Amino acid sequence: MTGSVAHHVMKYVDWDLLLAPTSQTMEQILVKDLSKSRTWMDIRTDVEDAVSEMVESLWEELLIVQRLGGEVRVGEKQEYGRMEIEVEKNLGILGNKKIGDRQVVWMSHGDEVVRLPEGFEVVARSQQGGVAAVENREKRFCGLQYHPEVTHSPEGMDTLRYFLFDFCGVGASWNMENLVDEEIKVIKGTVGPEDHVICALSGGVDSTVAATLVYKAIGDRLHCVFVDNGLLRYKERERVMETFERDLHLPVTCVDASEQFLSKLKEKLGKKPAYLVQGTLYPDVIESCPPPGSGRNHSHTIKSHHNVGGLPKDMKLKLIEPLKLLFKDEVRQLGRILNVPGAFLKRHPFPGPGLAVRVLGDVTEGNALDILRQVDEIFIQSIKDAGLYDSIWQAFAVFLPVRSVGVQGDQRTHSHVVALRAVTSQDGMTADWYYFEHKFLDDVARKICNSVRGVNRVVQDITSKPPSTIEWE
Repeated sequence: MTGSVAHHVMKYVDWDLLLAPTSQTMEQILVKDLSKSRTWMDIRTDVEDAVSEMVESLWEELLIVQRLGGEVRVGEKQEYGRMEIEVEKNLGILGNKKIGDRQVVWMSHGDEVVRLPEGFEVVARSQQGGVAAVENREKRFCGLQYHPEVTHSPEGMDTLRYFLFDFCGVGASWNMENLVDEEIKVIKGTVGPEDHVICALSGGVDSTVAATLVYKAIGDRLHCVFVDNGLLRYKERERVMETFERDLHLPVTCVDASEQFLSKLKEKLGKKPAYLVQGTLYPDVIESCPPPGSGRNHSHTIKSHHNVGGLPKDMKLKLIEPLKLLFKDEVRQLGRILNVPGAFLKRHPFPGPGLAVRVLGDVTEGNALDILRQVDEIFIQSIKDAGLYDSIWQAFAVFLPVRSVGVQGDQRTHSHVVALRAVTSQDGMTADWYYFEHKFLDDVARKICNSVRGVNRVVQDITSKPPSTIEWE
């Protein structure tokens, strides 16, 4: 999650006050092996110490401890999700807190610190006694063993603001409006004056905002393709195409997945496209990177169906990914600036592989997809009718590869089980399950079992992320 913190920090900083490293250099700093450097302080600039102080705090506490001579081991107790910590010393990044102050934070680790490096001291502990924050006063190293950057750490952003503006003394001037102008300039400078671009338009927020941004840069040389892959939700194709044509006025071609859409597109354009636009987001980059040992220094591959790494090696098209450094909430903000309809921006995320990742087991077996579409439509429509849709980050149904015994119409049944999943989040990096009222769940379960033939049991997923991911696959 180090990259996630780095992204949030870099958003706040007015880099004009510093001799700032480029984003590429920042990434190199973040993955630098401390044990191989002559001295960690070598990365400081001549103008300010703030850059190094920020980068040092972005490292996970465990990495700091391990690389600088401490000891880390697999913990007897794991810490995932919501956890309370208590401040033991008001130092460094927690310098604006009082000793004994408590706050709820979001954890995600199974290791623990058993011995600190020389010069370090514990600043905060979790309710289980684990080390939650450390600092070396002399070297100005800070470490947190939780995620201050996520919404489920309510005081986390205040902690980062204090660290940046008070502890490091930098300013803030970044805004989304600047990004629009910068990205349009980059796109125009990348795409040649005669080049054509295609966009894999899924109907979701990410690819739609990306397409709108590229369209503003190159106009009718952008050609969007919406593929009906047979794994869409109930009436998804009709609803999405209507929005594209009525509200967004984007040049969209709807292609059936059974045909080779690139060759068909070439016939339509009269010229082979040179670029492919994708709505890749920063969480896609973080969660889709290969594991250690693959030559890249990022987190383990958490999600295998994101845009990153899923393209064929022999693909001739060059990529344009204007949103790859943004989170979902920022993409929605960008979409508002680009006048994408608000109702469209509020749509819940939908995975690229569609319902394939929501049918556990053989997707083609029996009528699993038809059952799932009906269940999902009832669930989502019930959420909308209750006025809850905008309060939920994502909601969907899952078809489980099990059958259960039931009784319907005074007869024994051996039918399918479906799960309902609804979560709250801001950027999808972490999430908590949504607390429905019992009456709502009772009504939805009754509607599903009474309306969808072949289902006799409905369960709810009440796990957070972590330890679970939002999707089941």
